[in-house]
Amino acid sequence: MNRILLVICCFAAMVFAIGCKKSLVGAERYREQARIDDELMQKYITDNNLQDVAKRIDTSGVYYIVLNAGSGNAVYTNSTKVTVGYTAKLLLTGQRVDSTGTFHPSYTLGSGIIRSWQLGIPQVQKGGRVRILTPSRYAYGPYEQPKYGIPANSLMDFDITLYDVTN
Repeated sequence: MNRILLVICCFAAMVFAIGCKKSLVGAERYREQARIDDELMQKYITDNNLQDVAKRIDTSGVYYIVLNAGSGNAVYTNSTKVTVGYTAKLLLTGQRVDSTGTFHPSYTLGSGIIRSWQLGIPQVQKGGRVRILTPSRYAYGPYEQPKYGIPANSLMDFDITLYDVTN
């Protein structure tokens, strides 16, 4: 009985160790991709002379450029509904991958949109326009978006016009 218990404990310890190793590898991969994204973002900003206009949001690696501040004094929360028009491009190639055209969809700021939009849209008010330069971890991460032609780990460039804000 003691031998069976010992074998079970050893097996459980081995499974736990393998699980921890996989988590560590995933975390290391995430940190490495974040480092690559940040280097590419800095190079893009420098190469395009955006140092004076591109503002970094906290430590996220997301940058925004206010093209038109808009007007009003909306207070943004996770339940704020925003109506937008946008164009999405791959940052490094400039390839357009999506655009709303004349259709203006509405989203709830706290869900249903990528993290960089949650951070960048509140930088302007109704009628405003903002450009959001997005590292892959705040866009689609390691997940390819074949419908739009977006490869995994793509840095994105979103040009967003804010048509309406409601709380």
